[in-house]
Amino acid sequence: QVQLVESGGGLVQPGGSLRLSCTASTSIFSLYVMGWYRQAPGRQRELVATITSGSSTNSADSVKGRFTISRDNAKKTVYLQMNSLQPEDTAVYYCNAGIATKNYWGQGTQVTVSS
Repeated sequence: QVQLVESGGGLVQPGGSLRLSCTASTSIFSLYVMGWYRQAPGRQRELVATITSGSSTNSADSVKGRFTISRDNAKKTVYLQMNSLQPEDTAVYYCNAGIATKNYWGQGTQVTVSS
């Protein structure tokens, strides 16, 4: 069982920035595909961005050019740098770790974009 601990959420004004972090409790972190997902009230959970073990990235069209996913294997941590935040980015953001048939989720961190 892999534990994922997220941090970095909060309240920010439109146009502001936040950086989310997710630290994993596994010695083979570098082999995992890591991702960030989000779920807004009344909506389904959606993909935000993923990063492979080889650091190839993919992101949703809605965040391209604004959000950047990265990883530090030595710290067993994946990051989501979010710039130019807009009210529609308000959601609970979840960290995900996947390898083979196994899939793990963090508890989520709230991001609220409001003036």
